[in-house]
Amino acid sequence: MTILKLDAHNEEKEIEFELDYLASLTTSQRFEMMFRKTRELRSLLKRDKPRKTTEVIKRKPD
Repeated sequence: MTILKLDAHNEEKEIEFELDYLASLTTSQRFEMMFRKTRELRSLLKRDKPRKTTEVIKRKPD
């Protein structure tokens, strides 16, 4: 696996590097990455209790 090392932040080079990496994977490898990430997110959701949604508080005009 190749590692991208830049002296300064360059978003364009980072995106290009990521796309080159993803293009080098087979379809099955990409799906495996996706399924692995899905399992990870699901386990995080199970571990952490679901949080309440934010409430909108309406204030009366002064």
